[in-house]
Amino acid sequence: MNTIFYTLLLAMAPISELRGAIPYAISQKVDWQLAFLWGVIGNMIPVIFILWFLDPVSKWLSKNFKIFDKFFTWLFHYTRTRHTAKVEKYQELALIILVAIPLPMTGAWTGSLVAFLFGMPYKKALPLIFLGVLIAGVIVTLVSMGVLNIGLFIKH
Repeated sequence: MNTIFYTLLLAMAPISELRGAIPYAISQKVDWQLAFLWGVIGNMIPVIFILWFLDPVSKWLSKNFKIFDKFFTWLFHYTRTRHTAKVEKYQELALIILVAIPLPMTGAWTGSLVAFLFGMPYKKALPLIFLGVLIAGVIVTLVSMGVLNIGLFIKH
């Protein structure tokens, strides 16, 4: 039972997410189905709270602290001016791919922040991020089980 708990915690963490949780669980002899399930569940728990609370918290901070108002104004302006064209062109697909590709600086946490920065509604962002997490979970599970060899994609 401790392994499942650690798998859930690893999947919730912003650095490891399910990319660390699933291989950990499989290495601890957890069935791949359970590793996948708990990895996905753990990865989605913070997404719910990030999408739900980030907007009201940022608005409250901006309203009550001048430094946060300046920061969020800069952040939204900088992000939207540099990336709006890409987001508008690829929209939902861009968010799914960002979450699904198991590389550093991608994943559910990053996808949640991107959805927030571009003002994507909760009801739209949550299923897109969930789909990306499912895809990432499949990829990571297959790699962890040795079914998918990532060495095929790396030039020697």
